[in-house]
This record gives sequence, C-alpha cells and structure tokens, in this order.
Amino acid sequence: QVRLVETGGGSVQPEESLSLSCAISGATDCRRTMSWYRQTPGREREFVSSIDSDGRTTYAYSVKGRFTISQNNAGNMVYLQMNNLKPEDTAMYYCQRVPSSPCTPTVYWGHGIQVHVSS
Repeated sequence: QVRLVETGGGSVQPEESLSLSCAISGATDCRRTMSWYRQTPGREREFVSSIDSDGRTTYAYSVKGRFTISQNNAGNMVYLQMNNLKPEDTAMYYCQRVPSSPCTPTVYWGHGIQVHVSS
C-alpha cells in the first residue's frame, strides 16, 4: 500500500543545480526515516542522504556541502536539493522509507528517477 514516487530528475551541466521530490502515500502512522540512494549501472546502490521524523539529517561524504535533504511539515514529501552537481553524481536516484522502532522496519522503495550531469 505504501507508495513512493520520485520526480524532478533530468539532465544538467556540471555546477548546475537540480531538485528531486519524493511523494509518500499510504504510509502507516509510524515514525520513519526517509532516505535517498543512488545507483549507476554496474555499481552497487549507495546511500546519499536521510532525514528522520525529527528532522535530523545525514549525508554521504561525497555530497556533504552540496546536497540538502528536507521534508514538508506533514512528512509526506521529501526533497533533495542538489547544487554544484558533478558528472560523478550521474545515477538513478531512489527514495526509501523505513519505519522506526517499534514499528516493523519494512523497507519501501520508489522506482527511481534519472539524473544526468555532463558538459
């Protein structure tokens, strides 16, 4: 029933900016952590950033200082503002939702959205 839908991907040049959105529907009434992951063909999926129900954020070293994760007050929209993009940021970006204890830690994924950075 839980559904995550990513929007906002596209193609940009290095040093440009892009913003991603993740819409959450059908979620249970639980505290949760929302995360962004990314994956390039032939490579493992890697963690990018996360934000919990209290608004606490975490960033991968590779994006710290360039990306900003945020959410709306209702907690049903999560965003990833990506500034100073680099070619290495090119990947499929996935939204993830994981309920926090004592709720069952079921992992939900969006279908992903493509981000391409090149000159």
